[in-house]
Amino acid sequence: MVKKLVRLALAYSLVGLASGSYANAQVALNNRTVITFSQPVEVPGKILPAGTYTFEMHDSGMNRHVVEIFDKGGTTPVAIVLAIPDYRLKATEETVIKFDEVAAGQPQAIRAWFYPGQTVGQELVYSKTRAHELAAASHLVVPAVADTEYADAKADSMKTAELVAVTPEKTEVPVTTIQMTPPEPTPAVAATPAPEPLPARTELPHTASNLTGIALFGLSLVGLGFAVRRFAMPRPSR
Repeated sequence: MVKKLVRLALAYSLVGLASGSYANAQVALNNRTVITFSQPVEVPGKILPAGTYTFEMHDSGMNRHVVEIFDKGGTTPVAIVLAIPDYRLKATEETVIKFDEVAAGQPQAIRAWFYPGQTVGQELVYSKTRAHELAAASHLVVPAVADTEYADAKADSMKTAELVAVTPEKTEVPVTTIQMTPPEPTPAVAATPAPEPLPARTELPHTASNLTGIALFGLSLVGLGFAVRRFAMPRPSR
């Protein structure tokens, strides 16, 4: 468990250590973003050494996108990768790079790239061989394409390549739905407990008085006295 937490912490520290954020991004045409990695990272078909790279959208369709990666200056091609749309609930003001968990000692594998201010990002599609490994290590579904697509990567062929989704159980299923980033958990609202009922009183409150009872008792005695006197008085003789 400790090793897993260390790997996750390392993954999120790879991007932007020099800039103090996920990425040092410069906005340009076609979502062009300049990103600095402090350590080597993996993209489909390629390991990128630590350094600065330019990510740019080459083409996009309804269900697949092509991402080109250039050197720092944005002129020399480094890699071309296939991606599918990934979604998040809330956009951020900075570039966000998500990583797949990998085996110990391997460079972190980029899972998705989110451009600033957008809720739709790019989930990278790996070769089937690598997707099986990533799915098993991360316990997540990984989109995949035939290994030959990255042996000779070309944007035109990627647009029509057959996609599958590799599950953590190492099975391949059709890509029918796009996974959405899980929403942040809503804090539970504690229910206000109902007030406890007041205990039944066994005596009169201190503000009450026994005067009423005394008065009634006194009236009863007076009435009784009149009755006794009436019957005790001598009756007149005839």
